[in-house]
Amino acid sequence: MTTGLSPEGTTAAIAALGTLIRGHRIRIGLTQRELADLSTISVRAIRDLEKGKAQRPRTDTIRLIADGLRLGPRARTALEEAVRRGHRGPAAGRTAERAAPPAPLHPLIERQAEAAVLTDELRSGTERLVTLVGLSGVGKTRLALETAARLHDAGLPVLWHTAPGAVADCLPDADDTVAALTADCADYLRGDGSADDLPPSPAAALGDRGALLVLDGVDPAELVFPRLARLQREIPGLRLLLTAAEPWNVPGERLFLVSPLDAPDPAAGVRPEAPAVRLFLARLRRVRPDLVPGERDLADIAWVCHRLDGHPLALAAAASWLTVCDLRTLRGIVDSDPAALLDPLADGRSGPSLQDRVARTLAALPAGHRQLLAGLRAAGADEFVLEDVLRLTGGPLPHCGRVIRDLLISGVVRPSTDGGRSAFRVLCVVRAALPAAAAVAAPSAAA
Repeated sequence: MTTGLSPEGTTAAIAALGTLIRGHRIRIGLTQRELADLSTISVRAIRDLEKGKAQRPRTDTIRLIADGLRLGPRARTALEEAVRRGHRGPAAGRTAERAAPPAPLHPLIERQAEAAVLTDELRSGTERLVTLVGLSGVGKTRLALETAARLHDAGLPVLWHTAPGAVADCLPDADDTVAALTADCADYLRGDGSADDLPPSPAAALGDRGALLVLDGVDPAELVFPRLARLQREIPGLRLLLTAAEPWNVPGERLFLVSPLDAPDPAAGVRPEAPAVRLFLARLRRVRPDLVPGERDLADIAWVCHRLDGHPLALAAAASWLTVCDLRTLRGIVDSDPAALLDPLADGRSGPSLQDRVARTLAALPAGHRQLLAGLRAAGADEFVLEDVLRLTGGPLPHCGRVIRDLLISGVVRPSTDGGRSAFRVLCVVRAALPAAAAVAAPSAAA
């Protein structure tokens, strides 16, 4: 087969062809053995194709594989054109160069400073592995989308992967080539395949150019650190941005805590420009465009934002209830029993409820940490300080300091500056979820 490409171009073209085949196979859930049975092509031939080792793939072979994959006309034509003309290699390179992050579903409220820091660190290469941590619904994905968009504007290709089971908060890119390339990187980091089975497609498509790989909603426990080191050696300009519930805890990791939005106590004066208030007002306009908040309304909104600790998803859920109640009623419910308002009024098609997700985060904490949170909740204080942890746990100072750090990283508490001292608040969504978390943790403790 004559392609008219240089040897380097031919290698890239064959690697990209393998990526395309593998992407189609994984998308419909077939193993290599199952595809071999359906296409009558040997497992070894399919493995060589997907690894980019088949130097002269036959058109008949590709046609049989397309039959086995049950490809539609457009996908079949793209596959056959890739092998017949050898254009897939350069096309994959061009596609990778312009690969863009998904489109966010909601506007960015605040987070400008955080996005600027992350963009600068990743663009300069000062940091090559950044993990965004924080409580579910706090806005990790939205911050990652903003950072990825800024890096893309600066010229970096962005490969975005949403982990299975994660709540998607964006519109994914429909480019099959980019999706297959991203899946190769994610599968490799998760430990799929043999230790030496480095996918050829990322190196072929990206080379030594810079690129950002985002793994959104990933479980770091599933990732294999030595494979990241090898991937970064093969692609020197690769940066990795994770959003996760907990750190990866590997060398070179830059831990970035995403906290709730600022929601100052309105007792010191209502601040309509506060980030949490601005987010609530934006959500209010979506559900009640007829409502123009007056001075009393703004006071109620500021109190609701403060009571819900500026947690973005909790604020969005509370605002959705304004379709069936007024602001004064909403404030009263938040004061008496906020748990009822912590999930949107709409149906739950977007995934597990906020309370369920927070309960799972709490259940994953050590038992002593949960006991401390329960003790703080029983005490009824809005804030606590280091001395309170010393008193409630009876532990030494270093241990208590590490406990507070663990709680901050998990996102269940946030720093509080209302009193002008080093204090912390247990988030309202956490206090509401503590009973459910105890029920989730009890079976594990018994086992």
